[in-house]
Amino acid sequence: MSIFDQILGAAHNHPTVKNMADKLGIDQATAERAIAALTEGHQASGDTVEVAQQKSGLDANILTQVMEHVGGEGSLGAFMQILDQDHDGNPLNDIAGMAGNLFGKK
Repeated sequence: MSIFDQILGAAHNHPTVKNMADKLGIDQATAERAIAALTEGHQASGDTVEVAQQKSGLDANILTQVMEHVGGEGSLGAFMQILDQDHDGNPLNDIAGMAGNLFGKK
């Protein structure tokens, strides 16, 4: 499972993401895809929005609005912290754990 898919799964039905979607006037599924793509794009080399657009197929304007809503590119890490359930500074292990639990692995 890719990082995009793991983040997308963790963001699914998250109240913070739903609130953001409502404020921006987009559906929650689009907001979830935008967050996952922007978070992955933030970690990749290159322009965050361009990488996110290539990954998600979402319009660059929507991605830019989402990024600005969360406080800019530097704030994308905040969404990773929201997903960091054990607060160890590494949300990817929590996301991987969530994905493992979905498939009955521990």
